[in-house]
Amino acid sequence: MEQKIYQKKKILVLMITFTLIFVILIVRLGYLMIFRADYYSQKAKDLHERERVIKAARGRILDRNGVVLADNKTVCTISVIHSQITDANEVVRVLAKELSMTEDAVRKKVERVSSIEKIKSNVSKEIGDAIRAYNLAGVKVDEDYKRYYVYDELASKVLGFTGGDNQGILGLEVKYEEYLSGEAGKILTLTDSRGIELDFSRENRIEPEAGDDLYISIDYNIQTYAQQLAYTTLEKKQAKAVSIIVMNPNNGEIYAMANVPEYNLNDPFTLPEGSIFNNETEKYALLNNMWRNTCVNDTYEPGSTFKMITASIGLEENIVSLDNSYTCPGYKMVEDRRIRCHKTQGHGTQTFAQTLMNSCNPAFIEWGLRVGTDRFFEYFDTMGINGKTGIDLPGEAATIMHNKKNVGQVELATVSFGQSFQITPIQMLRTTASIINGGKIVTPHFAISSGEKTFLYNTKDSSISEETSATMRSLLESVVSEGGGKLAQVEGYSIGGKTATSEKLPRGNGKYIASFIGFAPANNPQVIAMCIIDEPQGVYYGGTIAAPVIGELFDNILPYLEIEK
Repeated sequence: MEQKIYQKKKILVLMITFTLIFVILIVRLGYLMIFRADYYSQKAKDLHERERVIKAARGRILDRNGVVLADNKTVCTISVIHSQITDANEVVRVLAKELSMTEDAVRKKVERVSSIEKIKSNVSKEIGDAIRAYNLAGVKVDEDYKRYYVYDELASKVLGFTGGDNQGILGLEVKYEEYLSGEAGKILTLTDSRGIELDFSRENRIEPEAGDDLYISIDYNIQTYAQQLAYTTLEKKQAKAVSIIVMNPNNGEIYAMANVPEYNLNDPFTLPEGSIFNNETEKYALLNNMWRNTCVNDTYEPGSTFKMITASIGLEENIVSLDNSYTCPGYKMVEDRRIRCHKTQGHGTQTFAQTLMNSCNPAFIEWGLRVGTDRFFEYFDTMGINGKTGIDLPGEAATIMHNKKNVGQVELATVSFGQSFQITPIQMLRTTASIINGGKIVTPHFAISSGEKTFLYNTKDSSISEETSATMRSLLESVVSEGGGKLAQVEGYSIGGKTATSEKLPRGNGKYIASFIGFAPANNPQVIAMCIIDEPQGVYYGGTIAAPVIGELFDNILPYLEIEK
């Protein structure tokens, strides 16, 4: 009897257990079918859905007048789906022939077992159409976009270029990637468990969203002329490099930035003819050097153009005036150091204005020593000389200046006439702009607008007053009309500016940098320009070879900018 009762209890427990399990499974199944249906439906769909990316058309880059500088070309991406190929040998033969690839390279990809294998991207549409005409099973030809630079080398070190997936790599292309890139689309197809596309299914497309166009401050005509002029100077002087920057001194908009030799944006990985390298590391070192924007990424000793800054500080501090004079014997002793003037026999007695016109080193040592280290370094901060300009290009270098605590009389003397420290060309140009524009520190820039976005840039007050600025404009006009910058004169226009000739380190190696910064009109500057000639052969004085470059530039672009004579 007890045995029967035990068996009944055992059966009851099992029935209850199975009933509970069944109820739990029903509840779980109901939960999955009702509350998680969308999730698992999507998971199932993903398992049977093959995805191919459609590149978005990248936003164009246009100059200030709407001239297209960077555009897009329709190209194709060729892929294969291993599970759908019916004649591998024919696929290999056709793709190798049409894509100019070896059969071994194509076969490795064709035989690779994967859901989809890319054979080659950025294939011309003509070749893509030819491959499509073969109607090969398992071969997919998808159209997308490739970046195209309308003028090849124009402003190459400003615009930069894109990679194989249309992402920005250098210059404005990478700086404004978020505006230019757009959103990629997709092609979706249904497959069975073996990965073979279902005959009754059709492709679903999620269309890409094109990127926004970017309007920049460069003027195609000014950039073209500046670049041609830079190449002419490069050849004439057999120089290592020539740079020209043209900017609006009142708002920082850059009309042109040429760094020659430039490179072909449509073929950025090809080195100049005659380049020698032993391995990939050396090759990429040469490529990086070819891509560098020396106006922004590199520093140099400014030499005598820096005397504009020393003169401005001296006037602002009232330690020197237009009534002061200085007698130059051809050198100046600073502690135990004899620092000579470029005119070794001396300039004799000069007015303050004449010391600037003659670019007299001993006189500017005197003005700098009068200012003193503490005040000099305070002005370096308030005039924006230390640090960076904030220009909208990647990799901007900062000024390399002495640590203040290590600056003695000799160091202060050499800084006063532009030696023993380094600055970027764009920084030197911006600081000069603040001296002549009434004391405003502008942010040099290229981007104006993209889509609905209008870019805004900081402008702050310098420590230079309007009075000092007006005096400096007058003094710098006399440098061109009577002093070392005479070759920058343009008939009918008042031009201001300053020349420089700096010796590269190590001293005595016979390598120089000639430069000139000029602005016009002198009494109301609307444009400022800079020319730097790196390692010119033969005559290397800034007033002789760099000043006439800016003079010729102004002679052509001032009428174009509708600046009246």
